Amino acid sequence: MALLTGLLLAALVGLSPGLYLPGVAPREYLQGEMVNIKVNSIKSTKTAIPYDYYSLMVCRPEGFEKGKVKSEAENMGEILWGDAIKPSRYNIRMREDVTCQKLCVTKPKKENVDRKTGVSKTLKKFKRRIDDEYRAHFILDNLPVSEVFIWEGSARGLFYRRGFPLGTPANKSHPTMVNNHLAFTIKYHKPEGLPGWRIVGFEVVPYSIESPVLDRLCSSGKEFDPDNRHVQTMEIGKEHQTEHITWSYSVRWVEDRDVAWSSRWDHYLWSSDASASNIHWFAILNSLMIVLCLTGMVAMILLRALHKDFNRYNNPENEDEAQEETGWKVLHADVFRTPENANFLAAYIGAGSQLLGMSFITLIFALLGLLSPARRGALLTAMLVLYALMGSLAGFTSAVMAKMFHQQSWGTIMLTGLWFPGKIFGVFFMLNLMLWAKGAASAVPFLMLLGLIGLWFFVSIPLVLFGAAMGFKTPLITHPLEVSPVVRHVAEQKWHMKPLVLVLCAGSVPFGAAFIELYFIFSSLWLNKIYYVFGFFAIVFGVIMVTCAEISIVLTYFQLCYEDH
Repeated sequence: MALLTGLLLAALVGLSPGLYLPGVAPREYLQGEMVNIKVNSIKSTKTAIPYDYYSLMVCRPEGFEKGKVKSEAENMGEILWGDAIKPSRYNIRMREDVTCQKLCVTKPKKENVDRKTGVSKTLKKFKRRIDDEYRAHFILDNLPVSEVFIWEGSARGLFYRRGFPLGTPANKSHPTMVNNHLAFTIKYHKPEGLPGWRIVGFEVVPYSIESPVLDRLCSSGKEFDPDNRHVQTMEIGKEHQTEHITWSYSVRWVEDRDVAWSSRWDHYLWSSDASASNIHWFAILNSLMIVLCLTGMVAMILLRALHKDFNRYNNPENEDEAQEETGWKVLHADVFRTPENANFLAAYIGAGSQLLGMSFITLIFALLGLLSPARRGALLTAMLVLYALMGSLAGFTSAVMAKMFHQQSWGTIMLTGLWFPGKIFGVFFMLNLMLWAKGAASAVPFLMLLGLIGLWFFVSIPLVLFGAAMGFKTPLITHPLEVSPVVRHVAEQKWHMKPLVLVLCAGSVPFGAAFIELYFIFSSLWLNKIYYVFGFFAIVFGVIMVTCAEISIVLTYFQLCYEDH
């Protein structure tokens, strides 16, 4: 069932390259054709809370001077990720340089003033965003704007950092400065046999220039040098506050014959891992060492302890000694006893199989290149849809386990579809309420919440029930030994055999095998980096599965040796 669902989705996704997606399929621009710059949410690694770009005192698109600027059509992953892609005021045309063009002049709203302090709330919020090191993110032909630095590491080259800072935070030597002039460099490539040009690079250098200087010198027909100018500060004191900010930009088109359209993302991908070229190999080596140690322990258990016991039982000279059973050997009539809360155990096993199936198929799609960074939100959307479709696998697994535990009931199946996803959704909803209160761009709107609930109740749960119906029809899994009607007493266990200690040990070993790779994954979540090395992740994923299996064998053997069934 899960395989059929995965193959069907793979076939549907495999057809997607035949469809035109803006920025994913190459587009040629003719001379003088309008090239639209879009704005995305502002983000900071300091707070990890994205905000709408137009929540600041910046230039808004024409026709949206007042009111909310509507976002463009976004997929589920983009909304959940906190992207808010909206149009901008920038007027850029293909291969037409602009020396300096004034964009607009913004002023703080007079009515938006704190009555007690007399400070403009608009300026105060802008200053707080700059001091929190927020970066603006623009998009041109699906390419994110980036600052370019010279990388001085082991592999010298150019380092691309996505976005640009809103300004420079205040310190002891200078007040808060606003980057109000943007110098864009747009690189293009001429495809053979096709009219027009393709965009292969989008770079920016932000400047802070005093507004009166821009008002006097910035003109599209004059040369303008943005270097060595007085800076535009953000002052919010009682005696003197920033009255207005003039925004401007310049555009320089550069032909780059070395970069093809198909490889234009390579700079971003390389820069996301510029300082860690060998760390992934170290992570794999670390994981393999842990696996080798666990494999040695499992081999010692199977080949030494068990083999020794079997030889003792099979030796006719040791019949009296063989009757003196100790350790795990006395539990043969109790190990297959139905555990407490067997319905919860079956539900959790089903939920785990659902997560495992989702992770496995998502990883396959990522390895095939169907979830590239150029397709914003595709990874998160695929994970959500696959998780819902893997409900059939969860229902099937829970039904088989519940039948084995003699807990065959539809209540156990509904527990599979509601218990674990319900807890996750509850935590997600509480966090979303906090984001709503903060006005964050990552706050999921009400209609999207309804969509997620619909995906849960009208796709995932029906598939759970369908999978359970198939599972209940399978033959009952029989145990090799009968269960004794008398429950054997479990002696008081030592401190290191307590359930809490065993759980911590069982979780820490797989974490030790994967923590280095987890650093890169969480960096993509919270540090605004791109994670794309799915080949390394696939190896670590396989190592983690082997590690979990082996640590389960080791801890189960130790627990049985202490006669704890």
